[in-house]
Amino acid sequence: QVQLAESGGGLVQPGGSLRLSCAASGSTFSLYAVAWYRQVPGKQREMVAGITSGGTTHYADSVKGRLTISRDNAKNTVYLQMNNLKPEDTAAYYCNAGLTRVPGDYWGQGTQVTVSS
Repeated sequence: QVQLAESGGGLVQPGGSLRLSCAASGSTFSLYAVAWYRQVPGKQREMVAGITSGGTTHYADSVKGRLTISRDNAKNTVYLQMNNLKPEDTAAYYCNAGLTRVPGDYWGQGTQVTVSS
């Protein structure tokens, strides 16, 4: 079992930055692939960034060059650094983990990001 808890969301102006954190319980978290998803009301949840247990990353085209996913296995935490934020990045952001692939079985409760002037 893995429990995930996101933090770091908030209100930011266009062009600003935020860093989201996904803190996990469990000593085997380093074995999990982890991804960040986002969802806007009325739309499907979409993956924006993922990282494998080995550290390989991948990104949605819409966020390449602006968002960076990383992990610190010693802290059982995955981060999403978000730079040059745009209003269209406004969404609830969720962390997800799976042993073999994402989306896996484990979701956090989400953190809201609002980009507005």
